[in-house]
Amino acid sequence: MASPARPEASATTLLPPAAVLALRSPSSSSRRGRLSDSDFGSSLEQNDYLKSVDLNHVIKLLEETESSNSEELLQALQNVVKRYESGIPLKELTRISKILNLCAEKIPDHKYFIEPTCEIVKLYRLPFYKKKLSDEVSYAKEAQESIAQLGYLMRVPCSQVRIQICKCLISFYHAEPQKKEFEVYQPLHANYKRKMVELGGLAETLVLALALVENQLTERLWIIKTLQHLSISEANCKFMMKAEAPKRLCSHMNDADVTGQLLFRSSEVLWNLLENASKEEIVTQLSNLECVHALKEAFTTLLLRGSRNYDRQLRNDILVISTLIAQNPGAPMIETGFAKQLILFATFVEVKSHNPLVKGLKLTYTNEDFELKKLLLNMLTVLAKDLCIVQLLHEGKVLLALFHYVKPHEKPGVLDWSAAQHEELQLNAIATLASVAPLLVEDYMMCQGNTRLLTFLEWCASNDPFVGQGNSFHGTGGRGNKLSQMRYCLRVLSPVVSLCDEAVNLDLCDQGAINQLLGLLKYTANNYKEEAIVLEIQTDILLILSTLCENDTHRKELFGWEGVDTLIPFMKLDAKKFYGGLGHHRLLFSTLDSLWCCVMGCTILEDYFLEKEGLFLLLDLLVLNQRNVCNQILGILVEFCDNPKAASHINVWRGKKEQTAANLLIGLWRQEEEELGVKHDKVGRIVDIRRPLVGHFQAHQAVTPMPASCPTVAIMDVAENMRAKIYCIICKLGFENLPGLSAKDFVTLAIIRRYLDFKVGEIWGEVYAELKEERFRPVTADQEAMRVITETFENVGKMVVSLQTEMLESQQYQERQEEHKNYAKIQSLHKQKDMVNKSWESFLTRTSNYEALKKAKKIQEKSIEESRVKARQLNTTFHPTDIKKLNTTIAAGRIVTVESTPHQLTGGPLADTELALKKLPIRGGALQRIKGVKVMEPFKKDSVSVK
Repeated sequence: MASPARPEASATTLLPPAAVLALRSPSSSSRRGRLSDSDFGSSLEQNDYLKSVDLNHVIKLLEETESSNSEELLQALQNVVKRYESGIPLKELTRISKILNLCAEKIPDHKYFIEPTCEIVKLYRLPFYKKKLSDEVSYAKEAQESIAQLGYLMRVPCSQVRIQICKCLISFYHAEPQKKEFEVYQPLHANYKRKMVELGGLAETLVLALALVENQLTERLWIIKTLQHLSISEANCKFMMKAEAPKRLCSHMNDADVTGQLLFRSSEVLWNLLENASKEEIVTQLSNLECVHALKEAFTTLLLRGSRNYDRQLRNDILVISTLIAQNPGAPMIETGFAKQLILFATFVEVKSHNPLVKGLKLTYTNEDFELKKLLLNMLTVLAKDLCIVQLLHEGKVLLALFHYVKPHEKPGVLDWSAAQHEELQLNAIATLASVAPLLVEDYMMCQGNTRLLTFLEWCASNDPFVGQGNSFHGTGGRGNKLSQMRYCLRVLSPVVSLCDEAVNLDLCDQGAINQLLGLLKYTANNYKEEAIVLEIQTDILLILSTLCENDTHRKELFGWEGVDTLIPFMKLDAKKFYGGLGHHRLLFSTLDSLWCCVMGCTILEDYFLEKEGLFLLLDLLVLNQRNVCNQILGILVEFCDNPKAASHINVWRGKKEQTAANLLIGLWRQEEEELGVKHDKVGRIVDIRRPLVGHFQAHQAVTPMPASCPTVAIMDVAENMRAKIYCIICKLGFENLPGLSAKDFVTLAIIRRYLDFKVGEIWGEVYAELKEERFRPVTADQEAMRVITETFENVGKMVVSLQTEMLESQQYQERQEEHKNYAKIQSLHKQKDMVNKSWESFLTRTSNYEALKKAKKIQEKSIEESRVKARQLNTTFHPTDIKKLNTTIAAGRIVTVESTPHQLTGGPLADTELALKKLPIRGGALQRIKGVKVMEPFKKDSVSVK
């Protein structure tokens, strides 16, 4: 769109803005005073003597400062500022930047350059303008270098310039919308400056500039404030990390500051870095003595002396940063004494201390102090991961402080935590106890930990009216019940029991823990639905019982029949729930582990388990073919086979389609070998007679000479898959007379029967390969022995292949015989059908052709006569049985059965009775009475009136 005409105005004769507006046409006056390119500078001039400013001339004057008139130079700089007081075109940025740089260099010798320098810096706060759309890209490099130059000007030893630069950079992130518009020049978006800041690496320069202002508090605060704005960008954070901003800020955060802003702004920058940069890299930079000591000093000062809500919030922020640092094993938390102080602050409320640091220190019941308490408990969990901290935990009586919360909830007082807050602290403390208690077993026993936990569990299963709020992370799933308390109490008990400390476990059993845990299992199963938290509780209980009863017959007897009755319902798992996401697979795993540890080895419980058809349930689970539990189930079956009653139960079991246990086990063997990549032909016979058990991975495994104490690949294979367990079970069942096997099963069974021989031969092959790899030649006798052994096992493989071939041929022969029988049966059926057809054709011929009937009658009579005895006794009377002149070919008698119309058509003998009339009229049914027929009185039954 063309610009409107401007009468009496030219590039050489410039008018004041008012005159320009007065000369505009009416159509253009509504366009908010847009100016052309040539009038961009004139719109900003207020006097006629301000002609077009030549930036190159100003640069030349600055370069020749010694010979130039200072007043003339300052006037020229003032003209530059006035010319661009509405903004800077992108094409002029390079020259403006050069002028700024030259002015800054003059400041140390000529102080009168300070004010012009600051004024020119202020120009960068104004919008940047572009004339063409391509200017934004064309001048990107110049804009980037120009803005980066602002950071380099921080080297100028002038407080005013530094502060003005910081204000300028902060304005990039709080830019006001442009109020003026120009016809040719268009303002750039504020994001353009931010992008140039990121590309120019200005954030790194500002971090390095902190070293120049260590003794100038005001300037340092302005720089940190600027970094606070810049650190909201990930790109800027990367440059700040490159300059080690976390280390520089943290190490000086406690310097003298009367304003109180240094610590706050430094922590804010650290928070922004944690959100937008690599957390691991930040923690690494802060994990040094200087930074940790600074954090310790800041936290302690705010905790002991801070009284405002602002101080408490800042204290909590610093504690969170300290917690992240404590997660780094290399952080000097112990060396600086920070860990000891944190333990003291975490326990001084529950355990009285004479340490002067906490003398007179009290926590209020505000939200900030509540968060502090939770953060300190979380810090104990983090510190407990370092074993070097154990002594400090013991000295700080941490367990005693944590056990303070392991008790039934009491009604809160006037000045106390609310019920929801107390519950959250209680769950947090018990969760911390689960991490700390296994490290301090002696303290655990001194605090009577078993007694406290069992008492607390008893309260969890009681009818106490308290119900959980379920508001916190630890309270998930515990709203309206005490399941959260029960879950975390078991989480404390589980790692303590898993230590297998005899004193702890004995004390636990002496207090009736086994029966109490079984009661909890029943309580959760009967009173709650199958939710994630309930399944987790049941899983933990079963694992605790497994640890307590393992290798102890007396404890297994305490587990007793009640324990077996409790386990069996957990084994009846629906396959659809296995991958439901609630934890049924973990529950099943712990149930099987409990069965193995609490029942196996005690004959009384084994027999009772068999009576309850527990072995059938195990085989039903095996049918599900869940890979993560199949190995465990097979291990239990191997152990059970030592019981003489187990084999009969296994043989009696039947699955779907009458599947037997032997068929199931052989199917698992085939599936295992298919996954291992063992080579077989199409019918399942051995292909490699030298290494019939070797899978794909083992075959490509390189031979590595190892000491005799190290297991080889062949030996490790025994433990890594299920074949050895299947072999042991079938050995117990016997290889003869196994029911329900097909020919394919017998072919696989031949391999299983020789599993041990094949495995021994495989190991001998590894021995020979290792000797060859080490270039070691055995003596002649040993070499001959190895040759004989190798040939022997090869012959075993050949024998098995021969047996498999014989089985397959026998099966094929049986199939052929069965096929012949089936064909003979089919042939007999067809022959009988033909005879029936011929008999029917003969019957039709006799009934439709009288001559054929007479002929058939004659043949019948002749046949009857020939069948009679020829010689007759004397004085005997012959009575003929046939009727003369009767042309029928059937045996005649006094009673004749006549086939007539079927009763389905006539309605049967009751068709004319009242009973027939009650039936619905259907096609082919009883005869129906006609509508309008009226049945008369009994004495007139034979009379009918028809309408």
